[in-house]
Amino acid sequence: MPTTLTKPKRRPKPQTLAELLKDLGGIHPSRIRMNPPPGRATEKDILRIEAEEGRLFELVDGVLVEKPMGSREALLATRISQWILNDLDQRANDLGVVLGADGFLRLRPRLVRIPDVSFISWDQIPSGEFPTEPIASLFPDLAVEVLSDSNTPREIARKLEEYFEAGCRLAWIVDPDTRTADVYTSPDQCTHLRSTQSLDGGDVLPGFKLSLKELFASTRRR
Repeated sequence: MPTTLTKPKRRPKPQTLAELLKDLGGIHPSRIRMNPPPGRATEKDILRIEAEEGRLFELVDGVLVEKPMGSREALLATRISQWILNDLDQRANDLGVVLGADGFLRLRPRLVRIPDVSFISWDQIPSGEFPTEPIASLFPDLAVEVLSDSNTPREIARKLEEYFEAGCRLAWIVDPDTRTADVYTSPDQCTHLRSTQSLDGGDVLPGFKLSLKELFASTRRR
């Protein structure tokens, strides 16, 4: 079961569209679904939209927020997943599972996020059997977000707060434009990595390393 390390931050309920956009991190209005009305959406809505339209929405306090992801970002997220899976397959001990950019996670009631990559430790699942429901009440021990043009710094900052409040221990924010990454061990503890440095699994994936140079080289033909 997820363990909440700190109480979720109480946010004043937005009274206007401007306040709602600010609360969501200054995102573009085109990413907010108006039907059902903001504040009244449910998990059933995000599952229905995915099934009927093939579009991914996160649920943020009853508001449907479309998850942006371009082809380049999807490629990088897939490669990160692949490297983590290869590392896990080579280990003697089975540490956990990896979800991609369509892996819904219920961080708390009315809050469903979809990290671009999630590593989830088996410690969260004592039964040893991954949940069968379409939205699992689990948190990413490692959360990875590959920045898209429509992401804003405040949106990412809010996501980091939510991930760590839910129990996350490590987050990587990967920037394809600058070929750099920010590594977070808490919402306000960040190490900036240059393009010549490597991502490190820390206590979450001990011994795991991924060269940013090698990662970004995967966007070009060998």
